Parts: sequence; structure tokens; C-alpha cells
Amino acid sequence: MVGRVQCVVLDCADVRELARFYAALLGGEVNRPDPRWAVGDEFATVHTEGDQSGSGLVLAFQRVADHRAPQWPDAAHPQQVHLDVDVPDMDEAHERVVGLGAALLRVDSRGWRVYADPAGHPFCLLGG
Repeated sequence: MVGRVQCVVLDCADVRELARFYAALLGGEVNRPDPRWAVGDEFATVHTEGDQSGSGLVLAFQRVADHRAPQWPDAAHPQQVHLDVDVPDMDEAHERVVGLGAALLRVDSRGWRVYADPAGHPFCLLGG
């Protein structure tokens, strides 16, 4: 092993908007004080709640001038990142993410749903 994932970074135009979206989707705190990152207009973080040890996933959002939103599955506009999110109730999760600003892109043959977040990054809801 060379190292551990510190965070997942998503390119976007508005770092605070996307951080708030993912905090509402996954739970967690936007821009929690952390000496590893300087947050502001160019960079934001979400520390998710994580497991019993308190070590959750950290998502980071980096402002990119002239950001071009992904157009999944169009390779001319790469997805830049992709997250799969397990949900207990697909229909309830759909209503919540759409209410947060996500857009449904498609439903696949397994019933998984592909959405775009407010900056255009695709993510999937996977239900049991």
C-alpha cells in the first residue's frame, strides 16, 4: 500500500453550493476546521459522519474557472468523478435528491438511478 484516500475532490464552479448539496445528501459538516485544507471561495469540504470511530469520508470541492459540466455518458465531456450511494428506499431517496437540486439522467436495467448533481457530476442511487 502506498497510502490512503484522504478525500475525493470534485471540480465545480461554486464550491459552497456543491458542498451544501453533498452535506444534505450524505450527512456531514461543511468546512469543518481541519488543518489539512484552507477553505474559502476556491475550495470547500464536507466531512461525513462516518462510522463508530468517527472517521468518515471527506469530499472536497475545487473551483475551476470556466468549469464544463460533465455530460454522462458522453466522453467528450468526461464525468470527472462518480459516486455510488446505497439507499434503503429508492423512491424516497429520489424525492430527496431531486429536492436538493439533482436531475435524474436515467434508470438502468437493475433499477439503479443515475443523477446529475447541481454542477453536472453524475452519481448513482443503488437500492436493495
